[in-house]
Amino acid sequence: MGDINFRKIDIDLYDEDALVETELYDPGPRDPAHVLNDVKQKAGAVRSALSKGDTVGALTFVLEDPPYGPGVDEAKNLNLQTLVSILNSTKSAEVPGVLKSLSPDAQDTLMKYLYKGMAMPGWGDVSGSVLLVWHEKLTEIAGTGCIVRVMTDRRTV
Repeated sequence: MGDINFRKIDIDLYDEDALVETELYDPGPRDPAHVLNDVKQKAGAVRSALSKGDTVGALTFVLEDPPYGPGVDEAKNLNLQTLVSILNSTKSAEVPGVLKSLSPDAQDTLMKYLYKGMAMPGWGDVSGSVLLVWHEKLTEIAGTGCIVRVMTDRRTV
C-alpha cells in the first residue's frame, strides 16, 4: 500500500464526464501559422498608426480579432507586446477619451490583456504601473461588469 502515491493518479482518465478544455469553446478556424502572420501584420499597422498619433485606431486594430485557442501562444505574446507598446506610449490624460471611444467588446478584450500582462512574470516590473492605470480607468468607464465578463469567459488571450 505504501508504494502507490495516490496524489499522482489522474482520476479524469477514468471519468467519462470529464470536462476537456477544447469542449469549452470553439477554437479559431485559422491555423497557428496564419494567426501569427496576421498578428505580425497588425503589429506593423499599429506602429504606423502610432507614428501618426492615432492611438484609438491602433488600439482598436490590435483588439479586433485577437488570437484564441491552442497552439497560438507566440501570436498571443506578440499581440500582448504590441498592445503594451500602445499603452506605454499613451499619455495618462488621454486614457479616458481613448477608452470611451472603444466598443464594449473591445473594452472586454482590453481587460483580458491587462490581466494577462499583470499575470506574466517580469511584466509587472516593466509596465505594471501602466497596466494598473489603464485597469483603473477602464473599470471606471466600463464598470465592474467588464471584469465579470472577462473572468467568466473561457477564451484566453
